[in-house]
Amino acid sequence: MDLLFTEGDLTFREEVRRFLNDNTIPDIRRKLAEGLKLSKDEVAAGTRSLYKKGVPTWPQEYGGTGWTLLQQYIFEEEARAFPALVKFGMGEDLVGPVIYTFGDLAQKRYYLPRIANATDWWCQGFSEPEAGSDLASLKTRAAQHGDHYVVDGQKIWISSAHYADWIFCLVRTNPDVKKHQGISFLLIDIKSPGVTVRPIQLINGGYEVSEVFFDDVRVPLANLVGEKNKGWMYAKYLLSKERFDDAGVGLSKERMLRALELAAQTYVGDERLIDQSSFREKVAELEVQLKALEITQLRAIANASKQQQGVQDPASSILKLRGSEVEQAAAELLMAVIGPNTLPYIPDEELGSWNEPSILPRWAAKIAPIYFYSRAASIYSGSSEIQKNIIAKAILGL
Repeated sequence: MDLLFTEGDLTFREEVRRFLNDNTIPDIRRKLAEGLKLSKDEVAAGTRSLYKKGVPTWPQEYGGTGWTLLQQYIFEEEARAFPALVKFGMGEDLVGPVIYTFGDLAQKRYYLPRIANATDWWCQGFSEPEAGSDLASLKTRAAQHGDHYVVDGQKIWISSAHYADWIFCLVRTNPDVKKHQGISFLLIDIKSPGVTVRPIQLINGGYEVSEVFFDDVRVPLANLVGEKNKGWMYAKYLLSKERFDDAGVGLSKERMLRALELAAQTYVGDERLIDQSSFREKVAELEVQLKALEITQLRAIANASKQQQGVQDPASSILKLRGSEVEQAAAELLMAVIGPNTLPYIPDEELGSWNEPSILPRWAAKIAPIYFYSRAASIYSGSSEIQKNIIAKAILGL
């Protein structure tokens, strides 16, 4: 495998850097660098600034840039390092590709431009209280009545549901067949009567996820994506893309470089932390793991470029499994830098307007919440145990 980028790749990288420098909103860049949360309007504005050439990961015919997978990878890596990377919900990466791959013409014409313009924030309604890792056991039901489905049930751990305008859901439309065969993929206006969103506070102090309840929610038949009872096929395609993206190489690189920057400013006695052999050993170990993950993702990108659109790539489970572990290791490295300064906790709403003498470095306030949230990386998008099962069956043939 040729691990060197071509001249064309390097030229593209320089073009991306110029684009980000010219188009990133300065205040959004500052907040991202400081680890501050953005409002929904700020995320929308930041997303539109990134989409000026089209949606980075979409084909041109649907409002995308038409970039190759490698160009998409380079763009995201540079946008994260700048930093400028924001995601307006799960429209671009998840439901958008499902709609343009499996949806009908009316769905493509309506939903895709609204995603491309950061008009609609989408969240993902898959997991349920008794159907997390065993997703096909979901019980949320959609019964057809005339020109509508009536949806009843509950979803949980729904990321950014409190921001969302729409939720794409897996629902059971046929309870009398094998569990994988009676599931459909439905688009639901989250403001519909009968939908209740209840935020859940996490260990990092934030409210990134919610419970979502459906009580006699009427959804037009036109909101069914693809064929009825074929939703499991569309879900596998979506999850494969999600797990491919969840390798998180750019995120872990960003955190490792941040740890090195902060370690150069942090003293333990008269010695800088970055000069201590024990800390440097941790950095070296993470660098090796991260480089191996990056090469694995580049190899997967090369292979994915040859695959038929809409076909699931089981190699995404390898990326998700190792990506979660490396992401957690990067968060642990940041924690090694902050040390006992992890103890105080300053909420985002206070950090943004903090004008009192600080009892800790300003940058330290966000590191402990980052670490705590990273513990979920080996659960969301399919737990590590599920990824190991997929790898054993689909790749190793066990």
